[in-house]
Amino acid sequence: MTSDQIWRPLVEELACRQRADRKAEFWLRDDDAVDPTPALDRLLDLTGEFAVPVTLAVIPALTDEKLVVRLGEAPHATVAIHGWAHRNHAPEHQKKQELGAHRPREAVLDDLARGLTHVTDLHGARAVPMLVPPWNRIDAGLVSDLESIGFSALSIYGPPKPAPLAVINSNVDIMDWHGTRGCRDHGLLVQAIIAQLQHASDGGEPVGLLTHHLVHDESAWLFLERLFTVTAQTEACAWLPIRTLIGRSAGRGK
Repeated sequence: MTSDQIWRPLVEELACRQRADRKAEFWLRDDDAVDPTPALDRLLDLTGEFAVPVTLAVIPALTDEKLVVRLGEAPHATVAIHGWAHRNHAPEHQKKQELGAHRPREAVLDDLARGLTHVTDLHGARAVPMLVPPWNRIDAGLVSDLESIGFSALSIYGPPKPAPLAVINSNVDIMDWHGTRGCRDHGLLVQAIIAQLQHASDGGEPVGLLTHHLVHDESAWLFLERLFTVTAQTEACAWLPIRTLIGRSAGRGK
């Protein structure tokens, strides 16, 4: 199958939306930012070229002013808080988790409050008080305390669950974590995006694309470039800043 054949279903879906005067909404979250790297440069250059807002989930314990300086050249980038140190505290036989019930609740919340303060002090207005749990996992008992330590939003992966704060989840992950650990098949990703767009039309969430710049192979970069190109060719698409989504969620009572 050629590249044009792979992407044709999305092109046709967007054309239908344009004829019906309906918007296809997307947003982009990229995890594990710490320092300026060639991979981060590539992500920021690519998203900047297509005017795609990107939310970087930054690991507080591992980052410093170097990232601040780099992002000064990327006005389209926003930073969120990616746990504290992206350190696993679960036993070997369990799924990795930093924000689980494996440590005292107070210790976990202290780490998160410290992470929020550190990232906000570094990045100022560029920082949003949104928690992105490492490995997209957080103990349900902690969610009710997030607002009390300064968070206004939570972002994991998958369908959102009711919570006392805004939940803005990613729902299309481009990486094949359980197989090649490279980019997923482009055709399957296109199908996943169309399915999410159709779900959004029925009251679901926008397409929340999840990326991890540090582990992208060439196929992942090619997929992003082609997706940005396709969505830029129609007025039926909008790539939304994270603040817009948080405000919308808060406006409808979370």
